[in-house]
Amino acid sequence: MEYLLVDGYNIINAWPELSEMLKDNLEDARWKLIEILLNYQGYTKEKIILVFDAHLVKGSRETCERYDRIDVIFTKENESADHYIERFVHHYIDKSHKIRVATSDFLEQTIVLSKGAIRISAKELYLEIMNTKKNMQEKTEEKTIKRNTISARLEGNTLKALENLRRRKF
Repeated sequence: MEYLLVDGYNIINAWPELSEMLKDNLEDARWKLIEILLNYQGYTKEKIILVFDAHLVKGSRETCERYDRIDVIFTKENESADHYIERFVHHYIDKSHKIRVATSDFLEQTIVLSKGAIRISAKELYLEIMNTKKNMQEKTEEKTIKRNTISARLEGNTLKALENLRRRKF
């Protein structure tokens, strides 16, 4: 199993588009990140766990909400996203899971690396997602172009017959 754990607020604050949204509405920034990760997950097939701090919310309990193929975790009171991620890595790394952690928090990167996970910075994740999006668009364009040719619509025997007619001299 391959996992990508994402430190939600760290990523939101690091990506210009999301940090701009954050100024107006935190919920919109969170939803935009979820949408971006959903599209990305469909391509990579990694299990994505998006973790948001709720450690300053009095009486909050850890919650897990599933959005299609992504688990969105809100930590409990007095537990940061970093602590949740560290606990997850510690628990699953010994079970031969590949775990990547997306955060630009240097201390968090150091801790997860020492436990055997792979760290990926917010910028690296952004570039990876943008490259994936570009590749998906190119593949979609290729399929569209191929589908719009006459040869894409005809069966093999019909194509051969037309080719024979084309080569015939009259």
